[in-house]
Amino acid sequence: VQLVESGGESVHPGGSLRLSCTARKSTFNDHAIGWFRQAPGKEREAVSCISTGRGVGAGRTFYADSVKGRFTISISDNEDTVYLHMDSLKSEDTALYTCAAEEFYICSGYIMKSTPQIFTSWGPGTQVTVSS
Repeated sequence: VQLVESGGESVHPGGSLRLSCTARKSTFNDHAIGWFRQAPGKEREAVSCISTGRGVGAGRTFYADSVKGRFTISISDNEDTVYLHMDSLKSEDTALYTCAAEEFYICSGYIMKSTPQIFTSWGPGTQVTVSS
């Protein structure tokens, strides 16, 4: 599936943003969709994921400890867009945010942190900058 992210921009600390990850010419039915981020000079970090569909694991979510309570992941009713709503943004949230998707996988902290290579579809990313 082809992915395209949007919604990244520059905001002040404490602000909010909503990122979108859209599946072009497809939907996210029975997928695990993850958000990752990478800041300059740092390794890629798993941020959040969600499982879609109606089978076992559908609706399951994962959040990194660094964003838990501030970020919320959700999916559109027609399952073609995944959103990452980010509140109380901090300077350390500054990064290139990229979404990834893989069919027939269930979202979990394990696949996000230990086996992200299972994701074969990746978007180009959208830049989030948090500064005063």
